[in-house]
Amino acid sequence: MLQRWITSRLLKTIAQTPAVVLHGARQVGKTTLAKSIAQSQNSNYLDLESPEDLLKLSDSTAYLESHSEELTILDEIQRAPELFTVLRGLIDKNREQGRKSAQYLLLGSASMDLLRQSSESLAGRISYLELSGLNALEIEEGRNHLRKLWLRGGFPDSYLAEDVSLSMNWLEDLIRTYLERDVPQMGFHVPADRLRRLWTMLAHLQGEPVNSSKLGNNLEIDGKTVNHYLDVLVGLLLVRRLEPWYANVRKRLVKSPRYYVRDSGILHRLLGINNHDALLSNPVLSKSWEGFVIENICSVLPRHAESFYYRTAAGAEIDLIIRLSSDEILAVEIKYGTAPRIGKHFNRTCEEIGVSGKYVVYGGEDEFPIGNNVTIISLPRLMRKLQN
Repeated sequence: MLQRWITSRLLKTIAQTPAVVLHGARQVGKTTLAKSIAQSQNSNYLDLESPEDLLKLSDSTAYLESHSEELTILDEIQRAPELFTVLRGLIDKNREQGRKSAQYLLLGSASMDLLRQSSESLAGRISYLELSGLNALEIEEGRNHLRKLWLRGGFPDSYLAEDVSLSMNWLEDLIRTYLERDVPQMGFHVPADRLRRLWTMLAHLQGEPVNSSKLGNNLEIDGKTVNHYLDVLVGLLLVRRLEPWYANVRKRLVKSPRYYVRDSGILHRLLGINNHDALLSNPVLSKSWEGFVIENICSVLPRHAESFYYRTAAGAEIDLIIRLSSDEILAVEIKYGTAPRIGKHFNRTCEEIGVSGKYVVYGGEDEFPIGNNVTIISLPRLMRKLQN
């Protein structure tokens, strides 16, 4: 089993909080990680997609109360939202008896309703962690392994497939499962073929602001419906919505969010890119790398960190701005090549924003300064700095 870097953070959070939500896309490794944690402590695991386990919860209060001394793991918690009100009472009862933490670990695959329902019912009793796909710090070191992760994406079964053909077949099956089973089961009334077309359009527009009305014309729906579909893909943790930097800079700023297909393997499968040579010759190359880097960086950021992009109407831009605190803001430019050149407006734009660190992530493996306090750095090296 691959060691997930978030394990120590999850264990620490469980030890400090009555209930923890670990959410992430399907097949990203939540269950595997939770079961590995369960082996190290007194625990009780329930899969809410299993009829047998659901039967155990027919009298949920009595059953969960009988396991109050254990860490109870509830997998796919969004299948049983009525449990949140039950958990509130049980958590409070346990706290009165002196057990203030390590009561429940809740696993979920859809963020929108899950976070809303849990925050409403368990305010002050719950913490949230997101498990991303495999990132660059969880695989073997070396450029070839990083290229493999970029092409295949971070879903463990895709990355670990025997060859790239099996990887792409697995990703195709995952895409169809999401569209044909998971989306309807989660209560989203979206035609599968239309949602796939939109998802593929976003892949072609990777890292660009989107025009909902224009996409709607191509899909024969209105812009409002497009925005709803976008919310579905974002809520299922399949697409990242990167908001524009909104601080008071005396410039006309682009105010539309950018959208990224979060998993690079799914991006490539949607675009029919089945090997590294095809990726290198595809126009999406630089935006694919950009999205891959952003997803990896976001996977190791502290929970309080915020991510943005910056672009003015005149064309000055920064690919990623990370606000760690009010006085610690990082600017990150992303270049695929091994001899990157930064734009002429980069340093001036950083001064206007007031950044405290300037980085250019490139396709090489080293780290070195190039003047004006700009550091050229590999993706894994920057991730280690942010992780620490």
